[in-house]
Amino acid sequence: MVKLTKIYTRGGDEGYTSLGNGERVPKYSHRPVAYGAVDEANAAIGLARVESSNGMDELLSRVQNDLFDIGADLCTPYEEDPKHPPLRIVQAQVDRLENEIDDMNSKLEPLSSFILPGGTKLAALLHNARTITRRAEREIVLLGSKENINPLAVKYINRLSDHLFVLSRHVNGNGKLDVLWIPGNNR
Repeated sequence: MVKLTKIYTRGGDEGYTSLGNGERVPKYSHRPVAYGAVDEANAAIGLARVESSNGMDELLSRVQNDLFDIGADLCTPYEEDPKHPPLRIVQAQVDRLENEIDDMNSKLEPLSSFILPGGTKLAALLHNARTITRRAEREIVLLGSKENINPLAVKYINRLSDHLFVLSRHVNGNGKLDVLWIPGNNR
């Protein structure tokens, strides 16, 4: 477990941060930008949790914990067969998201149009988290184009945006309160 006794270290005052392996890199490097975007997605999900209850809150709590796992995964440069294996996202976490998506989606009416973010407050917050998750995905993919990363981190974050989309429809009365896009409606 992590034990934090001091919150500020002054170690980043010159614009550098430490990775999980101790390496110091500029804060604007691809790796800290990627896990920083994941942190933003996690914060947006935290806002959605304020509006959620019971099973929904538990589901989002698991997702938030997974996002910290992704942050830890991305914070430590990827290498084959490391001497001390770092925390990495695993297929079971992706599978859990897929199972939850399939379960929720089975209760939804098929879409007849694209959906505008909205409906209920919780759905709007989940859509906001979804868009931030999509940006995090782009940052992770960019990092992966420059450095080796765990491919399951990309897979998980991709599934998560789908999960948040389906979840937003679920909380919108299984789609009954979805706000549908009407192409060209305001011409």
